Amino acid sequence: MYFCGVQMKEKLLQFKEIFDGDFHIDKLHKTLYATDASVYRKIPLAVAYPLSEIGIKQLIKFASEHGTSLVPRTAGTSLAGQCVGAGIIVDVSKYLNKILSLDLNNRTVTVQPGVIRDELNAYLEPHGLFFGPNTSTSNRCMIGGMVGNNSSGTTSIQYGVTRDKVLKLKTLLSDGEEVIFDSLSEEDFKNKMKLNSLEGKIYKTLFAELSSETIQQAIEDEFPKPEIHRRNTGYAVDSLLDNSVFGTSEASINVCSLLCGSEGTLAFSTEITLQLDLLPPPLTAMVVAHYNTLESCLNDVSIAMQHNLHTCEMIDDVILDCTKKNKKYESYRFFVEGSPKALLLLELKSDSAEDLQQQTTDLLKSLQKSGHSYSLPVLKDAEIDMAMELRKAGLGLLGNMIGDKKAVACIEDTAVALSDLPNYIGEFTKLMSDYNQSAVYYAHAGAGELHLRPILNLKDNAGVEYFRKITTDVAHLVKKYRGSFSGEHGDGIVRSEFIPIMVGNSLYELFGRIKNAFDPLQIFNPGKIINANKMDESLRYEAGREEPEIETLMNFSDSEGILRLAESCNGSGDCRKTEKAGGAMCPSYHATRNEKDTTRARANILREILTTNDSVNKFNSKELKEVFDLCISCKACASECPSNVDMATAKAEFLYQYNKVNGVSFSDKLFGKSSQYTKKSARFARISNALFSNKISSRFIKNIAGVASERTLPHNSIKTFSKLLQNKQNEVVNSDFKLKKVLLFVDEFSNYLDADIASDAYDLLTGLGYQIVVIDHLDSARALISKGFLEEAKKHANDNIEYLKQLVSKEVPLIGIEPSAILSFRDEYLRLADDIASAKEIASNTMLVEEFLASEVVNGNITASSFTSEEKKIKIHVHCHQKSLSNQKVTFDILNLPKNYKPTIIPSGCCGMAGSFGYEKKHYKVSMQIGELRLFPAVRKAESETIIAANGTSCRHQIMDGTGTKAQHPVTILKNALI
Repeated sequence: MYFCGVQMKEKLLQFKEIFDGDFHIDKLHKTLYATDASVYRKIPLAVAYPLSEIGIKQLIKFASEHGTSLVPRTAGTSLAGQCVGAGIIVDVSKYLNKILSLDLNNRTVTVQPGVIRDELNAYLEPHGLFFGPNTSTSNRCMIGGMVGNNSSGTTSIQYGVTRDKVLKLKTLLSDGEEVIFDSLSEEDFKNKMKLNSLEGKIYKTLFAELSSETIQQAIEDEFPKPEIHRRNTGYAVDSLLDNSVFGTSEASINVCSLLCGSEGTLAFSTEITLQLDLLPPPLTAMVVAHYNTLESCLNDVSIAMQHNLHTCEMIDDVILDCTKKNKKYESYRFFVEGSPKALLLLELKSDSAEDLQQQTTDLLKSLQKSGHSYSLPVLKDAEIDMAMELRKAGLGLLGNMIGDKKAVACIEDTAVALSDLPNYIGEFTKLMSDYNQSAVYYAHAGAGELHLRPILNLKDNAGVEYFRKITTDVAHLVKKYRGSFSGEHGDGIVRSEFIPIMVGNSLYELFGRIKNAFDPLQIFNPGKIINANKMDESLRYEAGREEPEIETLMNFSDSEGILRLAESCNGSGDCRKTEKAGGAMCPSYHATRNEKDTTRARANILREILTTNDSVNKFNSKELKEVFDLCISCKACASECPSNVDMATAKAEFLYQYNKVNGVSFSDKLFGKSSQYTKKSARFARISNALFSNKISSRFIKNIAGVASERTLPHNSIKTFSKLLQNKQNEVVNSDFKLKKVLLFVDEFSNYLDADIASDAYDLLTGLGYQIVVIDHLDSARALISKGFLEEAKKHANDNIEYLKQLVSKEVPLIGIEPSAILSFRDEYLRLADDIASAKEIASNTMLVEEFLASEVVNGNITASSFTSEEKKIKIHVHCHQKSLSNQKVTFDILNLPKNYKPTIIPSGCCGMAGSFGYEKKHYKVSMQIGELRLFPAVRKAESETIIAANGTSCRHQIMDGTGTKAQHPVTILKNALI
């Protein structure tokens, strides 16, 4: 029964009250789930997070009774549009993410669909086992999605695809019946056919259809060549023929092979049992073959595959060029020699060093004999990880193209037999040339699959026309070589329309009958595989639209405006990795596991609002306010996101624009302009500190300031550094400075709250022989920026640049103590300053104090002889802005300088305080959850004599509030180590 919009909304509201899980019908959530990592956009009816199978059964019943559909979703990293639809999005990632059982004897594991692939393997590693299929999104993609797409990845040439690993699926059918699909004998299969249920009907349909000799012959004639193991075109009926049921072998039959790659259109999986493999051999070498032409590279693939490779991946020059501009991946190019048109990454593994050396020698000889490559460096250990990270980043890096032309996923999933690969790519290149198109070539050369992407502007009608034409022509080309049009990414919306070309109409009709047997009411993910949506409709961008003019105070010219900054997010979902994957991106998502707290969500909502909001001020949106609320401006997205989608900067601009219309709360004004108030209270430090410490007065202050009652308030230094400096300058006035002059930027935090640290920095630098010129009267504007007071921040930036431009140079650098303050010169000032040339010059000569000291160690100006030989253990937590805009190693390096100091870096991500964020009553809980993920446990586990190092003032306060441990700034540790 179908309902009109008003009736349906009432039904949805009623359903929300009884649903076992979280259920959302608001604009924000529906917009968040309107897109995935594809080019499509469909506003769903609702978004559901089921707590258990009960919730999924409720959803199936609701969809059946009310004429809607269910779209299953895990991480939403699908490239073909599998995870978008007009029905109810069912996100199983938040709650259905448990590892249920492990059978070591049979090497199997049973999981819920929301288990992340890499996290499963981390759990399995101590047992010597792993799940083989490995996608480029493996640190956030989930097993349910991998089953839906029949994922494969870089390891398929050794370990096969997901379909090869799925032993059993516990599912819910479209009538709510709970059914387990697993391996069946001929007798078991025939018994299933006798069942008077939907399950029985499914088995009867499969037997009747696949017993037909005509159908069997059509499958043999029309399906991709048998040697192509990456094959997801339509339903995998070919996988059901080689067994005792159809008299072709003695093997059992398992309908799981049909469900793998079915994209959630046949049944809803709730538990998945996987066959595991023993861990790969531990010793690894990688030969990186360099080529001047794509043709020479492809001609070497078959030669390389004659060896026992574990990886055979290709990267082309388009991907390599993208890495040159990426903050994270530029350093990963260390192995690239010259300007290759293409690289092959060829990985070998062994249990013995001798055998690995022999394998490597044999491979090198083969490649040298072919004469196609011009360089063959061999990588080992961590170098291999960096090379593979570079390859895996390819998908996200493509989104980093500036402007409206993008590398579009539509024909990126074709796979052909290895023997056909050079000719196929030759014809493909000719086809692109005929369209006057450039394309991107990368990925799984050893499996006959290259991710080929035309570069198109889908905002343009002509671009959309090319989108269809190129996809159609390539479909015919793949069919010519009897390849698979969907190798590993699935059909989804983008390729389902072309399935009849790939398998013929009779088999396509067979697919329809199978779909109807499983799902007669068409409630499971309609428009995918069968009754396909049009591939050039429901696109993320409206073709031919008039681009909105968005005026901003900050300069976003590097991305051609703030809208295109948001649009550079292609949805690949790197921001959905959890804290277990390392890195710092999206700490609030780590704590909440809510999609709305990811960089992707913020980019999606920003894009949507800026292009659809009719308000004069397009930033005036409650959805934008909500989605930015838990963005803690850690800046990890500026470096860890392959597309460098800097949401921290976008948030500052949003707050500025939003506040112009809606005003500013007292709390935000207090925090944003905190340096003004801190400067005033510093005059009466003892009184203010007493008020902050007293239970009654501090409670009152916290109340009016919106500070969480559980927080301690930061105290003023009894003497500001400016006062302490007068005595220090008298002490060193006659000193003989052996080394260069530097400008020490004593920011507002270091001056008024942490004067002892500023004093230690001064003593350390002078003690090492540097002449210090102190800059202690300038405000970095850090707090102003974080709260959106951009006009005031701009004035500070301009004033600071005007004052410093004649002082700062390569010979006399500007160095700072507090990372968030000093790094503003290298980041936001470049967007705020009027004198951009001077801002860039200052930025290029501005350093963290740790960066400066580390560089001086390298230059030989600082040595271990200046420091104690006493033994100390140190655990280091560095500020998020340092992780994003600098690196952690500089802090490690300087604390490693005293010869018996043993520092280690805590893999801590963000501390959770993030300036004012963690102080605020409404954010306190999330702030502490973030701290508890990694940082607090690491601090608590440290031995009592271990020094905790933290260079951020907020970080030190968070550590104290969360663990009761006093952390020290690295300069204090080094100053105390001076001899």
